Amino acid sequence: MSGLQWLTQRAIDTSIAHTVLGGAALPDAPGTPTWPEQRLRMVVESGTDATWREAWCSDGPLQQEQVAGMQWRCGHDLLYGLIELDEPAPDVPERGKHLRERTRNAYLRLFALLNEREMPHLWRVWNFMADINRDEDGLERYRWFNLGRHDACSAAGAASAAQMPAASALGWARGPLSIAFLAGRKPPRPIENPRQVSAFHYPGDYGPRPPLFARAALAESGRDEWLFVSGTASIVGHQTVHTGDVVAQCEETARNVLTVLDQANQVTRTAGHRAEALSHRVYVRHTADFPVVRRALERCLGGAGLTLMQADICRHDLLVEVESVAHGLLLA
Repeated sequence: MSGLQWLTQRAIDTSIAHTVLGGAALPDAPGTPTWPEQRLRMVVESGTDATWREAWCSDGPLQQEQVAGMQWRCGHDLLYGLIELDEPAPDVPERGKHLRERTRNAYLRLFALLNEREMPHLWRVWNFMADINRDEDGLERYRWFNLGRHDACSAAGAASAAQMPAASALGWARGPLSIAFLAGRKPPRPIENPRQVSAFHYPGDYGPRPPLFARAALAESGRDEWLFVSGTASIVGHQTVHTGDVVAQCEETARNVLTVLDQANQVTRTAGHRAEALSHRVYVRHTADFPVVRRALERCLGGAGLTLMQADICRHDLLVEVESVAHGLLLA
C-alpha cells in the first residue's frame, strides 16, 4: 500500500485492521471496529448490503486516541477523526443556540487536534445532525450549525475560500451531532463550479453566515491523487431549481457533478478522472423516490457506483444530494 487507500466492506477484514484510519458504516454492520467509524443512522435502498462499510487506510504505524466524544487515528501524513456530541431533546429551550455552541466547540477541538498532530489541512468533512431543516429560536438548525462552524473557523484562522475542504452536511431523524474528517500534511486544491456561486460567497438569504466548503478538493497522497466532490444538489447560481421535480433535480445534480469533474480535470496531475470511475453516495429525502432516483442518476452519471440512503438535505426544497470520490495515479 502507498499513501491513502479507500476500501469497501468486501475488502475489510481483521488482517488489515491495523492499517485503517477510519471510515463509515451502516448501523447493522457487524463488529466493533477499533478505528473511528461514523455510523450512518439511515434507511437505505432495498437490496443494499446491511454490512455496508467503507474505510480509509494508510500504510505505516498508526497512532490513535479516544477522549470525550472524539476519537482519531493518524499515520505519518494522514489523519481521520470523528467527533460525536449528544444534543438536547427537541423540547429543550434554545436548542438551536446549543447546536451552534456544540458545533463551535467540536470544530475548535478538530483544529486543535490537527495543529497538535501537524496535519493542518482538512481534505474532507462529513457532518450529520438531527432535524437539520427544523426551525428553532427563529433560525433553521442548519443555519445554527453554519454559525458555529464559522465561529470556529474564524477563531482558528481557517475561514478563507482558499482553505475550504470538500464537505457535506445532512440530517438524520435522530442521533448526535456527528462530524467525521480526513486531513493531511499537504494542502488540497479547492475546486469550484462555474455554474454555481461559491458557497463561501452565498448571500445573506441563506443565513447569517455562509456554509464553509469547496465544491470539490484534489488531494495528493503517495502516488495517488484523490478527488473529493462535496455534497452536490440541484442548485444553479445560489438558487434551488426544479422544486418538487425529483427527476429534474437528479439531472441538474448530475450536470453539477460532471461540471466539477471537468473543472478538476483542468488542474489534475493525473491522466484525468473519468465519470464512470466515480463512486457516489446518494442522499434521498423521500424513500419512495429511491427507484426513480436510481434510474435517473444511472442514466446521467455513466453507470458509476451508487449507494442510496435516506437523509434530509440542507435545504428543505432539495430532494436529492450526491457526494463522490475518485482517485488516479499521479503522472511522473
